[in-house]
Amino acid sequence: MAFFGNDAVNRVNLHYGVQALAAGAGGVFFFAYLLHAGISVPATLVTFVAIIAGRFALRPALLPLAKRWGLRPMVIAGALLMAAQYAVLGQVRGLGPWLAAYVVVAALGDTFYWPSYHAYFAALGDTEHRGHQIGAREALAAVVGIVAPLLGAWGLVTVGPTWTYWAVAAVQALSAAPLLFAPDVPVLASAPGAFRASGPGMALFVIEGWLGGSVYFVWQVVLFVSLGRDFAAYGGAVALAALVGAIIGLLFGRHIDRGHGRRAAVIAYAVTAGVVLVRAASLQTPWLAILGNALGAFSVALTAPAMMTAVYNLAKASPCPLRFHIATEGAWDIGCGSAALAAAALALAGVSLAVALLLALPAIAVCIWLLWRYYGANPSAAEIELALPLIPEPPAPP
Repeated sequence: MAFFGNDAVNRVNLHYGVQALAAGAGGVFFFAYLLHAGISVPATLVTFVAIIAGRFALRPALLPLAKRWGLRPMVIAGALLMAAQYAVLGQVRGLGPWLAAYVVVAALGDTFYWPSYHAYFAALGDTEHRGHQIGAREALAAVVGIVAPLLGAWGLVTVGPTWTYWAVAAVQALSAAPLLFAPDVPVLASAPGAFRASGPGMALFVIEGWLGGSVYFVWQVVLFVSLGRDFAAYGGAVALAALVGAIIGLLFGRHIDRGHGRRAAVIAYAVTAGVVLVRAASLQTPWLAILGNALGAFSVALTAPAMMTAVYNLAKASPCPLRFHIATEGAWDIGCGSAALAAAALALAGVSLAVALLLALPAIAVCIWLLWRYYGANPSAAEIELALPLIPEPPAPP
């Protein structure tokens, strides 16, 4: 397959797979772990908002460091800082200094890692194979995600949080290894118009952030509570969801690269709307919550190629991919933080979190509209090739 011919992207995808193992065994239990430690639902959501606010405040400091060192060292540094955040999380036993330390370290790790990673992937990837490459990445993460939550749940129940999160931290640190011999991507000292060029990406990511906050993060709280606050049941539900999504992303990314971006966006987010409705109806109904979670993996496998093909291609076409992603990550923080804060306010007022989930539906409609416009204005290579026979050939010279 031609899209596997890019060695740099293969290394980055391998890194992402190892990182996904750590996220699936540790990060996916973040909300469940805090709730299990006795922290209330509103306080858990506010803790998450505090991390997002820290990311937003720290992110401008990334640019001068990246201009000096390049993108690859920033991704590696971010991966190692994320390992540190897992080690700290394992010490949290409730509200207190360890939780405050975790908020700081998590905000710092996310600040270094995510804008750098997205910019690095955007710069190294191939526009004509973007959907395939994202699909391969998501399929690898989904396969890893089948085993990782089961390991994480077993560790938390059997050996406790300290040893479990130290092991997760070690895996997260190892994720940097595939990047050691990957090419670097320098960051321009000056890139006029870079932040202005990020406007379409910011519009997509503020909506994507709201959807992430509601459909993914708030849902983790709902799922854990619906399953009786049981780590084993929660880990099993997450593993089942990963099994459902393991192949879908790869096939759907191929669909986008063949010139069906608009159709892919409509299908992906229509499915997401259905998932939201099932999840909103599943509170206090464990079997329906498990079904809603499994359907969510199907949704993610569809939406990730549809959304990120557009975002990565916009980033690569911009004057500076890192500046582009600094801006878009800030937009994501605004959307996600707003969704989580709204959910916290609803929980504090005693309103069902089903309402917070349903707030995703207007955002889904906006997302479909934005992606419809993008794929209409930016046809794929396949669409252009299909159109060529319709263009009259110039007359032969006499």
